[in-house]
Amino acid sequence: MSNAFYKVKLPDNESYNSYGPGTPEKKKLKTKLKELKSQEIEIPAIIGGEEVKTDRTFDVVMPHNHGHKLGTAYYCGEKEVNRAIESALEARKEWANTPWQQRVSVFMKAADLLTHSEWRYTMNAATMLGQSKTPHQAEIEAVGELSDFLRFNCYYLTQIYAEQPYSPDGMWNRIEYRPLEGFVFAVTPFNFMAIGGNLPTSPALAGNVTLWKPAHGSLYANYYFMKLLKEAGLPDGVVNFLPGEGADVGDPVLESPHLSGLQFTGSVGTFNHLWKGIGENIEKYHTYPRVVGETGGKDYIFVHNSADIDAVAIAAVRGAYEYQGQKCSAASRMYVPKSVWPELKDKFLGEVKKINYGDVENFTNFMGALIDDKAFKKVTSYIDFAKDSDDAEIIYGGSYDDSEGYFVEPTVIVAKKPKFKTMAEEIFGPVLTIFVYDDDKFEEALDLCEDTSPYGLTGAVFAQDRYAINTMEEKLRQTAGNFYINDKPTAAVVNQQPFGGSRKSGTNDKAGSIQNMLRWMSMQAIKETTVPPKKWQYPYLAEE
Repeated sequence: MSNAFYKVKLPDNESYNSYGPGTPEKKKLKTKLKELKSQEIEIPAIIGGEEVKTDRTFDVVMPHNHGHKLGTAYYCGEKEVNRAIESALEARKEWANTPWQQRVSVFMKAADLLTHSEWRYTMNAATMLGQSKTPHQAEIEAVGELSDFLRFNCYYLTQIYAEQPYSPDGMWNRIEYRPLEGFVFAVTPFNFMAIGGNLPTSPALAGNVTLWKPAHGSLYANYYFMKLLKEAGLPDGVVNFLPGEGADVGDPVLESPHLSGLQFTGSVGTFNHLWKGIGENIEKYHTYPRVVGETGGKDYIFVHNSADIDAVAIAAVRGAYEYQGQKCSAASRMYVPKSVWPELKDKFLGEVKKINYGDVENFTNFMGALIDDKAFKKVTSYIDFAKDSDDAEIIYGGSYDDSEGYFVEPTVIVAKKPKFKTMAEEIFGPVLTIFVYDDDKFEEALDLCEDTSPYGLTGAVFAQDRYAINTMEEKLRQTAGNFYINDKPTAAVVNQQPFGGSRKSGTNDKAGSIQNMLRWMSMQAIKETTVPPKKWQYPYLAEE
């Protein structure tokens, strides 16, 4: 039993390795890449700490070389889901009552293992091979962002616990922060290992137990993270790892009366399906489930004629083409005034032409491959649509090839109409569409930016004119949960720019913030009266 008030210091954001020429880190990473490539692994479900194999398998391959198999995953169905629910509820009996400092210790150790041991190179290499990320893209999120999530969530937890109400004389008021009853369902995407690690662990840190359904495109690195959590001392059954098709895992989860929360990142359609399922099953739940979701975006760069054109060109390259545009925050549409378009066009295309793409093990490549065949077909269908349309012109790129890997050339489209299909719909690939507006229609162009997309995730504005910046901020207030001034609309950092959007981009519960941690707690107000009254009568009852 502990008597001290333990403190968790405010963390520093994890620094990143550059993997530049001649660095020892580059040599270690290349060695780890070669090691992991040389072996095929099995990726079972992990239920109550046990590895569970089924008769349904899925080949895990490298997106940039889909002929190279990394492993075999075993897919779950109703039987495994129900077993995981039972295991989670059993684990909850002890985990929910475990002192907070013991829970924090597990995840702080996980962060240190990730950043200060061989795990750094394992997680980076697994993310590069399984998700076709460059070393920089893997480093900043599979190590940097994920370790930040783990450390800052521990810090946020203690800040929440320390927040207590006022107590007047004669009573002691307290707030208890309880975990939710039941289990939390975490559904994670292919594109960020950091999200994959954060969504099941942030509720667990608060004393909850979770069922984790990872996307098939991230199974490889996600499985290694489960092994890291095991090494960090996470008790069996607290996080249960359930690979599988969406409905095969999600539908039986929604049927359980013990569902107490959903933490989701993925498509609008899947989120809508899950939320609708929760609504349809609402009568059977023991408690109203908390619903937290981040879906998609049609993220923009809006340029004013006072903008620094060199800065815009670089931001557009990085914002649109890092990780092949497979970020919910990636720049996908850009509004440019006619007066600066010739200069910006020359500078921007000059930079785009320098982009190399291919196998991510070649560190000179800026881009890898799309995640799978489904993504490849979707993205290339938009390119083909633009090629065949009289309302758009592809001014760079437009080529693609899936013979070896799912490669799409960085593509630039100029739309003649502001609500052209590629200006309005989420593509999730290396495609940037530009609309050139008349300078004297600046505010009308802002209105177009505001109402073209149903999303509200990220956006960036570029201007040197402060009055113009103020106008853009006001006009675009609801268009972005993360708003950037003179910077690209990507790369939010934990504790610096808490991430999330509204409208059709999600519930805006800001992963990497104290607000998100509060969602996984149920407050109990406790009033203790030190000197209770001994008479029931109030003074007003007395006669004059």
